Amino acid sequence: MDHLSFKTVAVNKANANKGWVVVDAADATLGRLCSQVANMLRGKHKPSFTPNSDCGDNVIVINADNLRVTGKKMTDKIYITHSGYPGGQKRINLRDKKAKDSTRVIEHAVRGMLQGNKLGAEQFRNLYVYAGTEHPHEAQQPKALSFSHL
Repeated sequence: MDHLSFKTVAVNKANANKGWVVVDAADATLGRLCSQVANMLRGKHKPSFTPNSDCGDNVIVINADNLRVTGKKMTDKIYITHSGYPGGQKRINLRDKKAKDSTRVIEHAVRGMLQGNKLGAEQFRNLYVYAGTEHPHEAQQPKALSFSHL
């Protein structure tokens, strides 16, 4: 085979090789874990990465309750939302948000690391976050992945 005859493969929805991955968030740092998860959702870990298509894996994050942060972020990190009405600004710190629903903390961080367009929304729908160790995706036979270097 001639070495000049290689073709560049553009991945689209029809030929994307999407897999399922389980990530354990127990004792993982919030930002380090979420940046790795965002890269896997985008598909940047694959040699066939195409920036304008959804070629990433489906990612299941378990043990969101055991997530940790460094420093004083539990009390000092503030999430601000606004209802759209005058005086409708709400502030909640990380400790209260995690106590209310620990899965929302990871989802909020990963969403901020994805693109802000339709493709980012489509990739975000491939993320499944659960507070405990159980998840309903055993039929997809996900591969367990550990970020021990984080």
